[in-house]
Amino acid sequence: MSDEAAAGYVRVRLDLSYDGSEFSGWAKQAGGRRTVQGEIEDALRTVTRSGQTYELTVAGRTDAGVHARGQVAHVDLPREVWAEHHQKLLKRLAGRLPRDVRVWALREAPSGFNARFSAIWRRYAYRVTDNPGGVDPLLRNHVLWHDWPLDVDAMNEAARRLLGEHDFAAYCKKREGATTIRTLQELSLAKGDDGIITATVRADAFCHNMVRSLIGALLFVGDGHRPPDWPAKVLAAGVRDSAVHVVRPHGLTLEEVGYPADELLAARSKEARNKRSLPSAGCC
Repeated sequence: MSDEAAAGYVRVRLDLSYDGSEFSGWAKQAGGRRTVQGEIEDALRTVTRSGQTYELTVAGRTDAGVHARGQVAHVDLPREVWAEHHQKLLKRLAGRLPRDVRVWALREAPSGFNARFSAIWRRYAYRVTDNPGGVDPLLRNHVLWHDWPLDVDAMNEAARRLLGEHDFAAYCKKREGATTIRTLQELSLAKGDDGIITATVRADAFCHNMVRSLIGALLFVGDGHRPPDWPAKVLAAGVRDSAVHVVRPHGLTLEEVGYPADELLAARSKEARNKRSLPSAGCC
């Protein structure tokens, strides 16, 4: 996966959003399942009247049912295709794409840009309510209902103990050859006037199921089933705990992806490809 487009191609950055309710996740899958990547690539092929599919690279591959407001992707298009279509491409995509996915911006990416590896952080929001009456029907596809009263202060106390660089193996679905070391930069919760509790979760990257597992642990603290120090003890143990539930995906939204200054893009991409390890604690 190169940080520069091949000769004769232009790297294009796409900023997009989607309602994940009817998608089987971001990534294309066998068997004809509907995915965000598949819809956008099909639309690009159609509106550019191309005989081939131009593959997208995305900042964060979201699971089935997860939404995105600030997703970022890139695609390498032949220079002549970009020259012919770029002025009308955004409007044509709006006319071709289904209503649950939108591309908001298309522009030539700076040198060294890679939507996935150049990112320095991703910010997610998970929304939940403990309203005894349930979730507003108009928000049912975006807010989880938790049928126990939640103590937001206790949840924030637990969240603070999880910040920093750690091996999040206890909160991730392990993938062969992949590290579970991440830097959790922000984890905080606030309850709005509408009764919806929004958890803001920001990290340099996330491993599979990490956000939904962290929220599952915090909900157990919030409803009094576990003390505030419990999530940190699970983290330190380094193994999956059967008491940590992966909450449902529909409450989760990718809100924003952060990138460094243009001159630092290539260096960040190179750094992100290095397999991480935690500093040694020493022998004694």
